[in-house]
Amino acid sequence: MSRRHRAAVAAVVALCAVVAGCSRPGPVADTSPSDPLTRTFRKADRPAAPDISGGTLDGRTVRLSDYRGKVVLLNAWASTCGPCRVEAPELRRIQRAWKDRGVQVLGLDTDQNRGDGLAFQRDFRLGYPSLHDPAGRQALKLPRGLVNAQAIPFTVVVDPAGRIAAARSGQVTEAEVVKLIEPLLPAAREKASRS
Repeated sequence: MSRRHRAAVAAVVALCAVVAGCSRPGPVADTSPSDPLTRTFRKADRPAAPDISGGTLDGRTVRLSDYRGKVVLLNAWASTCGPCRVEAPELRRIQRAWKDRGVQVLGLDTDQNRGDGLAFQRDFRLGYPSLHDPAGRQALKLPRGLVNAQAIPFTVVVDPAGRIAAARSGQVTEAEVVKLIEPLLPAAREKASRS
């Protein structure tokens, strides 16, 4: 390899390190070739979820840690986002069907105008709270590389211990969510331990 070629390779490597932020790597997760948009973490490798908090669209104060002991689906959305509109009924069904089993959906509305978020919440009859995060500060608390915090929708699954079990970039379906949350619920864990 010539000196010029080595210098070019070194420059590319240095640029990649700067762009990727190699000084603080993100969490290591498993992705499936059949679903490259979803990342899952083995229990021992799950990073702690940041304590995302703030005011909800309807004026209450909520913290992610308020739901410790439950499986939480943190879903980032905006009223102008087409895929967000498609997945909203799916998440509403998850909240209704799974809340008694220890699942809580928590929205993260990125609309600049609170009124737009409130209209979305009302129109889709969301039965769960949504934090108003127009500047994206709460999403930026997530571990680097987990999801693209500027690309919505995304969904982060937090286990009952407050650790990140999975993350999904893009639109989710009810069936995809169920596959992620079922193994985290107490009944599923008890059944697996008896087998």
